[in-house]
Amino acid sequence: MKNNLLLGLAITALLFNSCSTDDTAAINITDNSVVNNTTTNNGGGTGNTDEEIAINAAEYSSDLTLEANRTYTISGPVIMTEGATLTINEGVTIKAVATGADVYIAISQGAKIIANGSAAKPIVMTSGNANPSAGQWGGLILLGKAPINSVTGDATSTSEIGSLPYGGSDSADSSGVLRYVRVEYSGGAADGSSENNGFSFYGVGAGTTIEYIQAYEGADDGIEFFGGTAKVSYAVVINCQDDSIDWTEGFTGSITNAYVKHGEDHDKGFECDGYNTDIGNLSNPKFWSKPTVKDVTIIGLGSGTGNEAVRLRAGTQGIFENILIEGFEEGFDLDGDAGADSDNPTGTGVINGDLDVKNVTFTDVTTNMKNDTGDTFTEADFISDNGNGIGTDYATWGANWTVGN
Repeated sequence: MKNNLLLGLAITALLFNSCSTDDTAAINITDNSVVNNTTTNNGGGTGNTDEEIAINAAEYSSDLTLEANRTYTISGPVIMTEGATLTINEGVTIKAVATGADVYIAISQGAKIIANGSAAKPIVMTSGNANPSAGQWGGLILLGKAPINSVTGDATSTSEIGSLPYGGSDSADSSGVLRYVRVEYSGGAADGSSENNGFSFYGVGAGTTIEYIQAYEGADDGIEFFGGTAKVSYAVVINCQDDSIDWTEGFTGSITNAYVKHGEDHDKGFECDGYNTDIGNLSNPKFWSKPTVKDVTIIGLGSGTGNEAVRLRAGTQGIFENILIEGFEEGFDLDGDAGADSDNPTGTGVINGDLDVKNVTFTDVTTNMKNDTGDTFTEADFISDNGNGIGTDYATWGANWTVGN
């Protein structure tokens, strides 16, 4: 069937009393009868928009549409399976029950999310707790079919949370659209080594539109790339307690116009791995992470805090251009083993021009570059046009839809 099913009082149980795989026609959630009579004052739309609509924790194999300017709640995993599309219209707020890593939204391989917010009406995914704080829910997970280097060929790996497959050989794979989407108070931990982020991009392909996204007050990383070729523009990470932006498993996409600001609890601005050191670089022929990173501002808490703005390790490569770093003890810290044939040839990337920084400005930074790779090169070999970086114009493009500025 292709007709959307409009939920009403008489059919409420269809969506909200079933936790099994959904094989019905597309579901358009617009009815306010399934509520807890909680006022949200999110405005807009038609009918009573002051009530919260519950979305069942389930695997959805048919389309799911969230109406503009409404508030929805989730209390467990909401997983879109292959062939299904989750459409989220502008002004939607999704509140997660604050029970940690077991509450998240996942877009599986072959599924799509179409989340089209606007600067005036962003889409907000947040904790439903009256006193929200970092780590209260899982966050947003996208899983695609683009290459990763923790497997060979078309094999797949599985995500830390949910054990969902990702990876493949389709560099142009599309997981849909994220535009003006904010994820708050996420990063719930399942155990000591498995933690959700704000945005988790597993093998996401370059066909996915990702622009104007913010991770705010997360307990783990703000944005993490597990391989893939995703191209992200206008990304904001503020007050995330682990790394603000993290990549691993052969990420070869791009990050353009990014703004990172540390809060009291934090780790690195960027943590960049050529491969997942818990798994190994199993690709054949081997390839390493090598994204393009352009127009970036990273704001720390001062050079006396002992932190690093950018950690480059495990053989990562990458081309950085127009970077502004303020308030760190170290700007770029490079770790690895000497030699092109090593398991962690980070320094070899510098020597070969595969790891390079152009147009950068350091303000209140004690050490611009620290070389722990075992390879011999100078700061001038790695960094050119020092003093010419202006970063990103966050004040302009981040206006109205971001928080925590």
